[in-house]
Parts: sequence; structure tokens; C-alpha cells
Amino acid sequence: MEVTVWGARGSIPVSGPEFVRHGGDTTCLEVRGAGEPLIVDAGTGIRRAGNRLYAEREHRIHLLFTHAHWDHVIGFPFFRPLYTPGVRIDIYGCLEAQASVHEMLGRTMSAPGFPVDLGDVTADLVFHEPCRGRFEAAGLAVTTLPLSHPNGGVGYAFEEGGRRLVFLTDNELGQVHPGGRVAGEYRNFAAGADLLLHDAEFTAEEYRHTRGWGHSTWEDALGLALDAGARRYGLWHHNMSRDDDSLERIVDECRTRSRAAGADLEVFAATQGQRLEV
Repeated sequence: MEVTVWGARGSIPVSGPEFVRHGGDTTCLEVRGAGEPLIVDAGTGIRRAGNRLYAEREHRIHLLFTHAHWDHVIGFPFFRPLYTPGVRIDIYGCLEAQASVHEMLGRTMSAPGFPVDLGDVTADLVFHEPCRGRFEAAGLAVTTLPLSHPNGGVGYAFEEGGRRLVFLTDNELGQVHPGGRVAGEYRNFAAGADLLLHDAEFTAEEYRHTRGWGHSTWEDALGLALDAGARRYGLWHHNMSRDDDSLERIVDECRTRSRAAGADLEVFAATQGQRLEV
């Protein structure tokens, strides 16, 4: 599998010289195995993803969502393949708190918020609802697990050829939200992952004031990666105020703690435009 990070910022896109190295677009992840491209979430990063898919003349694309909060859907109307005749986009309805992903996307593109209605796009949209447990998309085996997040959410594991990617954005390990799971279940879900991407938005100090907001501390997320025996761990959902220097200091501390624990864990901050082989 090849994984491309199109956006890993949380809450709202940011720009400025202090965010150049790791990027400011919100969540969008591309996963490619032997089949068609699969996109997870439509944060602002999906605009760049769509431009590349258009340039590559991709005619079939698969799209999953973790949840319906703004920063994960705001880029959807700007996804260029939507306006390309002959393109088929398979959209999977895995959202816990939404009766229909079709209705959710329709609201995203409805007036007065956006001038083009979902029904007016030229791509062929094929909705698969619901998806639970284990299914196949784009030739990948996909397993789901509810996230611990306000209004619900879905985490994913993608498998192909014995390799495993686990994606748990917007997941609060320090508190169980309705529909969520205890930390041990996320540890089991991530066990032995070749690559784990997990929410690490807050520091322990920040979390004193943000408990219950639906996001983890980098300390708790690192503990999960170590307990799960993951091979590589990428910090995800970077705080909108976390500049590059601060983020890299956190990564350095994660590496120090990992070495002290005697773990063979590669740690990095997910970076916009980054490509990873799994």
C-alpha cells in the first residue's frame, strides 16, 4: 500500500510561515493498493488530492468518511473529480451519527453555503450504505471501529498483502464518548500495525482545559502506539495553533520516550504531501 497525506491539521485549515513544513490543510488521506485510489475524509486537503487524480485521469475513486464535522467535509465541494464526466465515485456510508452520508454531503453543498447542488455534479456518485464491521473497498480489506468522539465517528484498518494501516483520527483516549470504546479496545485494534496514524492534538497541559472535546494528548497516543506494538506511528490532527517548531519538539520527545521504553518504534508528525509505503 502507498499512503499519501493530503492534510493532517485539525479543526480549521491554517496558513503562514510557521506552518510551512507540516502544512495547514485539514484531514484527507489517500490509500492505494493494487486497486483504485481510496480517499479517507474530505478536509481541505482533498482539493490537492482531486487535482492529482484529475491529472492522472482516474475514472474510479472510493471515498470514506470518519465523521461529519466541518474540518473533515469542508473540502468536498472543491474535489475536482466531482465535475468530471465519466468519473465514478463510490461513497461509503460509515458515519455513526448520520442517518445518510448522501444527506450529509447534500447539506454540505446546499444553498446558501454553496452554489452547486450535489445533484448537479457530473461525476457518477454511487452510495453504499451502511458499512459496518468488515468489507472491501478499492481492493483493500477494511475493518471499522467506532471512535470516542462527540457525535460519533469511525476508525479504519486497511489491509493488503499482510500489511496493515490503522487510521484513528479524532479519537479521545482519555474519555469514552457515547458509542466510543475504552483505550484497551483501540490498543487491540491497532495491535501490530505496520503504520498507525492517531489523533495527538493536545499536550497534557492543554488537556486540562479540553477534556471531553474528543481528542487525545500526544502522551496518551504514544502510549497506545507502544502498547499496540506498532512499527510506525504518525501524529495526526495537529492543533490549529501548533507551529512546526513546537510539533517537532513533540516528535523529539516521543522518540526519546520510545527509546527509553526499549521500543523499536518509528515516530513522525504526519506532513502534508508525505508519501508512505506500508
